Amino acid sequence: MEDVLAGLNCTWAFGPESLTITPGQRGATRLVTALGVRVVPYAALADVALTPGRRRTVVLRLVPRQGADPVLAAAAGQLKAPADPFRLVLPAAKETLADYYADKLRSALTDRGPADRFLIAAPPVPLAFKGWDGAASFDGDHVTFTWFWSGASSAKYSAGDQRFSIAELEGVEWHAPEGASGSLRLKVRGRRMPSDPNKDPASVIFSLGWGATHKSLPFAAAVLAAVPSLPRRRPIAARGLQVAELIAKLGELRDAGVLTEEEFQAKKAELLARL
Repeated sequence: MEDVLAGLNCTWAFGPESLTITPGQRGATRLVTALGVRVVPYAALADVALTPGRRRTVVLRLVPRQGADPVLAAAAGQLKAPADPFRLVLPAAKETLADYYADKLRSALTDRGPADRFLIAAPPVPLAFKGWDGAASFDGDHVTFTWFWSGASSAKYSAGDQRFSIAELEGVEWHAPEGASGSLRLKVRGRRMPSDPNKDPASVIFSLGWGATHKSLPFAAAVLAAVPSLPRRRPIAARGLQVAELIAKLGELRDAGVLTEEEFQAKKAELLARL
């Protein structure tokens, strides 16, 4: 596929192994514009959907594999449909064309299960945004929080400005700004996270006007993608195959008299419980 499909919000260019999303000058959401040009390998996709849109439009939507995109991983299901960066809005008159491309994309999909690593690049650094109680910056190696005296809690202000090495982190939590309740929280290895982000020096509070989604979410995604890789759970199919092999070996030990029938059944139940 080497074609280009121009929508009302962005353009999709189809290459041999990947699709390139380019924000439109008009119609693109702030998040899509902030993310910029993104290359989406077909290997990162689980499905493609075509649905009716508003005002005589249709929507062609990519469905990334679970764990393939750092932006969706950081969002953790909190993005509303209009903010989805994988939507292409087309005039209803192009529905037949959109359906053709949806079929083409589906034929290029190879693995629809969870991904064991990010397959879509994270937003490039450096990144920064201003929250309600402080400013956050990320240079690829360190996350820095600089507190505002007018908004930071006494707990944060007394702790002083914070600087965290990526090596110290084991994750990121992003909470969508609903009113003034948004937050970006760093999970620092070996440190208990306070329940209240206002009192957590490893957290920045933001609202719709300060640290809105199009600023704070790309930041969270970039930090998440840079955190040293943690062992991810294997896709269920792979883990199922491994468990089946172990049960077969246990059966051989039982047949050889090394294990009793009771021991075999107990071990088998234990292995099946891991799935």
